[in-house]
Amino acid sequence: MAKFDKIEVLTKMGTTGMIPVFYNKDLETAKNVVKACYEGGVRAFEFTNRGDFAQEVFGELVKYADKECPELALGVGSVVDPPTAALYIQLGANFVVGPLFNPEIAKVCNRRLIPYTPGCGTVSEIGFAQEVGCDLCKVFPGDVYGPAFVKDLMAPLRWTKIMVTGGVAPTKENLTAWFNAGAYCVGMGSKLFPKDRVADKDWAFITKKCKEAFGYINEARK
Repeated sequence: MAKFDKIEVLTKMGTTGMIPVFYNKDLETAKNVVKACYEGGVRAFEFTNRGDFAQEVFGELVKYADKECPELALGVGSVVDPPTAALYIQLGANFVVGPLFNPEIAKVCNRRLIPYTPGCGTVSEIGFAQEVGCDLCKVFPGDVYGPAFVKDLMAPLRWTKIMVTGGVAPTKENLTAWFNAGAYCVGMGSKLFPKDRVADKDWAFITKKCKEAFGYINEARK
């Protein structure tokens, strides 16, 4: 069962503004990355369903975060079908994210009041997602559409909450552009977790990058 309710999760996402997106088949590596992000100010973390037995790693990660990162809303990403969503919700996922929009996933999540953030690529797709209860929609891949797309869609759909994932980097220029365009939050993956830093177990680097990113986000929101 999810530790936090839907409103709490969406608030954490919006208040902090940045959700790390990460996968690793090694549980200890995943634990260290989650902890490093938490110490850097992260309060919503997306572990992606991208490898064999990813659900087993996730299940243990939920137990770890409950003790070591008590305010962290741990969710799952890369979900494309209802059974996978149901599996992760049963394991304790606080939110579900996907690269595409599947209305059947929305039904599963809505029954448990779990936020479902689908990947959308058109204004119509975002509208359809909102009709089935998706409070937060993901523009993906972000680097294909760019900040101008977010800015333009926000003009007629001012109530819309957008998470941008893909092409997001922990730099002042990149983050300022997205938040000035009207993004509610961003998902950040490889740019936050360089392979060499993870391989070297440089967890302090990840914590530092998270703090830097939040600094840029807060400045852009002023």
